[in-house]
Amino acid sequence: MTKVKVRELVFEKFINREEIDAAVQKVADGINRDYAGKNPLLLAILNGAFIFASDLMRKITVPCEISFVKYASYTGTISTTNVKELIGMNEELEGRHVIVVEDIVDTGITMDKLLADVREKKPLDVKVACFCFKAEAFQKDFPIDYLGMTIPNDFIVGYGLDYDGHGRNFPEIYRIVK
Repeated sequence: MTKVKVRELVFEKFINREEIDAAVQKVADGINRDYAGKNPLLLAILNGAFIFASDLMRKITVPCEISFVKYASYTGTISTTNVKELIGMNEELEGRHVIVVEDIVDTGITMDKLLADVREKKPLDVKVACFCFKAEAFQKDFPIDYLGMTIPNDFIVGYGLDYDGHGRNFPEIYRIVK
């Protein structure tokens, strides 16, 4: 499909499956290199990162574990400054290698809050693995240690990314038609 409709908005194809797979492999390669002989805990952010986290886990060759948290800051197509923790961390993080797995970082507001919460639990280290990054929208100051790709500041759906809960199921990524 070259165009899809999600609710009242129209989106055009932006990133195909091959590009997605290459970006996931790039992230996995970095983790495999840096965590050889270690047992990192992947901390994936729901709902959006579940597909990326699943694909990433299958490409990681080092022993690892996964857990999930749910933080939210979006209303419709707009990122807000109000970050809500909807499902908290239930894993022991003290002394662990933690890799936060996120589908997209745009303003960085949600990730900044989550990283602060993770650091309070005294992990050995904490890194960020992100499928796509909107550099133009970024407002915070933390590194993205494992990055699949950088994209323009367009609203996108598919591959776990949504518009008001819809459109996550597309295997490719679509950007809004302006």
